[in-house]
Amino acid sequence: MTVRLLAFSGSARKGSLNQTLVDLAVREARDRGAEVTPIRLTDFDLPIYHGDLEPDSFPPAALELQGLLRSHHGFLIASPEHNGTVSALLKNAIDWGSRPVPGHAIISGFRYKVAGIMGASISPFGTLRSLTHLRHVLSTIQTMVATEQVMIPFAGSAFDETGALKEPLPAQLMGMMVARVIELAEKLQPPIS
Repeated sequence: MTVRLLAFSGSARKGSLNQTLVDLAVREARDRGAEVTPIRLTDFDLPIYHGDLEPDSFPPAALELQGLLRSHHGFLIASPEHNGTVSALLKNAIDWGSRPVPGHAIISGFRYKVAGIMGASISPFGTLRSLTHLRHVLSTIQTMVATEQVMIPFAGSAFDETGALKEPLPAQLMGMMVARVIELAEKLQPPIS
């Protein structure tokens, strides 16, 4: 089975360090034989989640995002840290992606899937708080999160001009995390549609 992974960052900033990090994860996963679909959450016109929009005004972009989530075995997600938690962009995408739609149960895009999480920050904490929250949110919607995670502190100087990590330890952790996501997805063989 070829593992299919959806990769995205919770940062919309131009020159985002988290986008650089998820791009690195994409290359690592492809080198390990996975089929990876990178997306940008800003390409999806998602209003702030509001339950009153679900019955009659479900956003077409949310349906498109849900289709992508369902058609992959797992995810590579980079999360910035905004005020100690995940970005509003990322949480909103997860909220819309987890809602029930005709023909599909609630959380069908996340249930039985595997995620690898990572984050880059200019702070000394390296997104520890946001990744802890992201792990909780994903676990709540029945996504298995790999125990390995990649946190890059002082990220402004962590990447070289090619987008590779300068230090060997985080680069090694990236390889371990991606390998675990692929291994778990192969073992779980989550349903995709």
